[in-house]
Amino acid sequence: MSELRQNPLSGQWVVYAPLRKKRPYDFHASERETAGLPERDTSCPFCPGNERMLPDIILEKPDGDGVSWMTRVVPNKYAAFESSCLEMNSENGPYAITPGYGYHEVIIESPIHNEDIPRMAPERVAAIVETYYKRYVEILADRKIMEVFIFRNHGKSAGTSLVHPHSQLIATPVVPAGIETKKKRAREYFRECKHCLFCDILRFERSSGNRILFENGSFVAFIPYAAEVPFELWIFPKAHQSDFRLISDTQKGELATMLKSVLGVLTQRLGDPDYNLLLSTFTRADRDDRSLHWHIVVRPRTTIKAGFEIGSGMAINPSFPEEDCRILKEGP
Repeated sequence: MSELRQNPLSGQWVVYAPLRKKRPYDFHASERETAGLPERDTSCPFCPGNERMLPDIILEKPDGDGVSWMTRVVPNKYAAFESSCLEMNSENGPYAITPGYGYHEVIIESPIHNEDIPRMAPERVAAIVETYYKRYVEILADRKIMEVFIFRNHGKSAGTSLVHPHSQLIATPVVPAGIETKKKRAREYFRECKHCLFCDILRFERSSGNRILFENGSFVAFIPYAAEVPFELWIFPKAHQSDFRLISDTQKGELATMLKSVLGVLTQRLGDPDYNLLLSTFTRADRDDRSLHWHIVVRPRTTIKAGFEIGSGMAINPSFPEEDCRILKEGP
């Protein structure tokens, strides 16, 4: 039977249509083009020795040998936002206009061209998390910045153009409408129930258990009750924190472990699908907001939006979350 479920964070309804479900093995990606990649590519700007191809190096986390590096942060050569934009606010009839002030950076996650997160040593994944944290904190020191987005596009259909493992950071001078909607719903829930919506979701998922994939001392990874796409995953910190800046050193290490586990199981069970990963956090004026709770969303690209989804804004998911969780745990 078909079923509609409402996402309590966005208010959006998701249509579940199991008759449209593909067999689990149909979700498997074909052999990825990166399978035969070398450890170093002379044409890749992110590989060591090709620094001449980079516009600059903003930050570098050195390796233990004192010679090589673990992570690098560089400006995005094709930036969507730039800190050099002149300040300007004006109107054009009914339209407001503001410059594209902000930051757009690439976080190179490893000097090794063909080493993705599931294959990395734990200390290297921890270095990625620490790099996320450093850039996030430093950029929020700019009082003009309202939101910072750290994300990872994996695979062509997810929007990546270079296969060398990397994430991106975009900082904006405005708060996008989608973020404002999520904040509004969380605050309304807090006023009515006197509880954090995110904490209540986490409490329910842990008590239910049938959508929980991984859990460690600081984090829980689960498929949300109203997942919009097959195998969508949320990673919630157990501690109530609105802002990623509040993460402790212990949490950083356990977040690295969780990321390696989550991305590893997608590779193992689904044949390394394309996906988008987003650190969803609330910044600037929201740091002490008791109704908000930062988290990470991972959305595999296993389906394509068609006419109904685009026109209505509602998703059609051919796969129930409980079954997806079983597949990730046990295999198809």
